[in-house]
Amino acid sequence: MDLFEKCYADTRADDLRAEGLYPFFHEITSRQQAVVDIDGRRTVMLGSNNYLGLTSDNRVIEAAKCAMDKFGSGCSGSRYLNGTLSIHNEMERALASFFGKEEAISFSTGFQTNLGILSGLCSRHDVVYMDRANHASLVDGARLCFAQVRKYPHNNMEALEELLARCPEDRGKLIAVDGVFSMEGDLADLPDLVRLKKSYGARLLVDDSHGAGVMGATGRGTGEHFGLMDEIDLYMGTFSKSFASLGGFVAGSHKVLDYLKHNARAYIFSASMPPPNVAAVIEALRILQAEPEHLRRLHENADYMRQEFRRLGLPAGQSSAPIIPISTYWDDRTFMVTRALLNQGVYVNPVVSPAVPPGQAILRTSYTAAHNKEHLDYALEQFADVLLRKYPQADV
Repeated sequence: MDLFEKCYADTRADDLRAEGLYPFFHEITSRQQAVVDIDGRRTVMLGSNNYLGLTSDNRVIEAAKCAMDKFGSGCSGSRYLNGTLSIHNEMERALASFFGKEEAISFSTGFQTNLGILSGLCSRHDVVYMDRANHASLVDGARLCFAQVRKYPHNNMEALEELLARCPEDRGKLIAVDGVFSMEGDLADLPDLVRLKKSYGARLLVDDSHGAGVMGATGRGTGEHFGLMDEIDLYMGTFSKSFASLGGFVAGSHKVLDYLKHNARAYIFSASMPPPNVAAVIEALRILQAEPEHLRRLHENADYMRQEFRRLGLPAGQSSAPIIPISTYWDDRTFMVTRALLNQGVYVNPVVSPAVPPGQAILRTSYTAAHNKEHLDYALEQFADVLLRKYPQADV
């Protein structure tokens, strides 16, 4: 059999292109901000994770430029060898201090961070417990590590406890979970997770990619939101969202992170973060701490949209973060709605099977501190027109 046969047989993308409904890889020709240029049209961006609106902040951009002038455009090697710059250590000290951990280490992407943590830390003698709604990077990290993987239904703490109770005492146990679930916008049940990890001698890894810089009174994430930051053993986050850059990090105890630095293949064998990206993180973190109004506006915008979706009678999910899913149920309807919204100047992310079970497709909408009421009200008008008048649920 020809290895490439499956590629030629898969016509899903071509079929959508032929129907004018293909919703992916749209070309943006402007900065990533509240309104962007897509296909020559000014479009309200409701699909970005630029939560604090800092990717277009001139201070962040200038910091990145200065770092490039000083250190160059890249490091030409891994952190393990020639790729550790003073600016990397400065960033990691700032992150450890902000999140209240002994140490932090950074990876070149958020995806690599979870691959590195799980494959570097867990082995055949360990068990990893995973929420079924976890991000793909946690899922793939668990596949790489050769540990036994036990999945439990989303946020079902009774099911998790049953699994933990059956684990032999001589096995290492890690509970790995999203802090903010990236599609649903709801939060991990951190109080119960902490109770269970203590009761059964497990460790807790929280992937707070959508919580760092977003949740909690000062943006320290889901742990701060619940007052349980000290109970998280490994706190993971990314820079491609609130921190206006690219990369990822994990914060925790010095001994555990030192072990990862010498055992995580995704860390040892990957080029280190380029200096401009590092400088952008440092500046974004400084702005987050100095200007709490960004965090306040972010949540005001998300709360306003939740309230207005309810008023319109749209089937919006019960999220706690600036991610609000709207149920569109069926894939075909989702593609048509996504195209209609884009034609009317609103960008959203379609989420269809197999990313969700059949009949549970959603529009993933997300909000930033850069949105103003005019942007949001315009989007609401288009949601009402497309979802309630042009493509009501019964039509598909």
